[in-house]
Amino acid sequence: MSSQNQNQKKIMSSSSPLSINDLMILIPNVLSRLPSKSVARFRCVSKRWASMLSSPSFKELFLTRSLAKPRLSFAIAENGNEPVEVCVWNFFSLPQLEYPYEQSSKNSNMTLVAAAEFYVRLSPGKVRINHFTNLKYFSCGYASGLLYMYGDRYQARPLICNPITGRYAILPYQYTYRKAYSFFGFDPIEKQYKALSMAYEGGPGRNKILTLEDGDLTWRRIKCPIRHDIKSDGVCINGVLYYLGNTSDYVIVCFDVRSEKFTFIDVERFCRLINYKGKLAVIFWEDDEDIYEKYHLDSDVYIHMENRPLHADPTNELRVWVLEDVEKQEWSKYEYTWTDDRFFRRHVSVVGATASGDIVFSMRKYKSNQPFYVFYFNPEKKTLQRVEIQGFGETFKKCFSVRTFVNHAEDLEANDLKLLKSVHPPLENAGYVEPSDSDSD
Repeated sequence: MSSQNQNQKKIMSSSSPLSINDLMILIPNVLSRLPSKSVARFRCVSKRWASMLSSPSFKELFLTRSLAKPRLSFAIAENGNEPVEVCVWNFFSLPQLEYPYEQSSKNSNMTLVAAAEFYVRLSPGKVRINHFTNLKYFSCGYASGLLYMYGDRYQARPLICNPITGRYAILPYQYTYRKAYSFFGFDPIEKQYKALSMAYEGGPGRNKILTLEDGDLTWRRIKCPIRHDIKSDGVCINGVLYYLGNTSDYVIVCFDVRSEKFTFIDVERFCRLINYKGKLAVIFWEDDEDIYEKYHLDSDVYIHMENRPLHADPTNELRVWVLEDVEKQEWSKYEYTWTDDRFFRRHVSVVGATASGDIVFSMRKYKSNQPFYVFYFNPEKKTLQRVEIQGFGETFKKCFSVRTFVNHAEDLEANDLKLLKSVHPPLENAGYVEPSDSDSD
């Protein structure tokens, strides 16, 4: 037991009146259980409270409690999959369900209902962060409480935002030839966020990286030993950013955020990447296909699958491979087959896994006149729990795109980043810049 916990026990068991010092020990423990917005208000009580609630020890305590109660986060893009000049995003969140099937154990077909909490509406002026499901038009990454989005390669201004506070930073101009491939990672040792921009394998340009820090933000050149195409969004696990690439064969690209070095892992086929209990895992359906290759010109790569007639057989064959040893590239491979006519996988995407190992699927689109579902699949019991998410509102009259993120935890370090602001000066349009020979590999 820590000395802080021992002091708290002594104070609570004492019959003497509480002193100021006693209160200053108990108050952080109490306030660390509140939402970050409430903590921000309590910082205004006095200079002493502001110092106490901004201390490294309190931030660490707050993050520990937040990680113990992860949340499911939703980013709803009002543009759907159509380009618009004014882009609006709405952020919602709700407590993530652990062992949700136990709550409906008496009726396995029961649909649970959960209410989402609205956080903030983001409309970053003239920064065009249009959402598309095609990777060549839109990049999106989540790491340690912050969201990275790059939605217009001609305007070429990526954006990093805090989905809880709505504060954001507009990154420097970074044009990418033909495709807008970029990623976002976090180094837990140095506590640094970095954005990675990868050049299109068939054109000019260089790979570049940007460190999110005080002072002038600058894209720096970075070398990758193998030129490759991009086939997935990225997932950052313990300071390593992973994404699926393709040379002549599929490979998993591993980028160490701290050392800024690339390594590669061979993989047999097209797949999605997730964080499974702190390890990298690839996940795919038995009949999966490379949608980015097949529908590479479409802004919405899923629309063709969604419009196909539904098969009568609702059997789902899921494959999950967990990377047990990175150096030896050893995998544990699992196969799961289940039948459930409530689960139409053409309309959902895998978004990750909970700490208990439930694989989470979420619908990709929301209409106010139709229910929105999230599914929790338990691999050990082969049970599927459907949860209806309410609270997105009735104001959305058309079909909007939804990005869902698992294991979201509020982090005061992310909230306190000075680079993130609520108001920004008018955006200066850099215009199209033709890549020069000196900027080519």
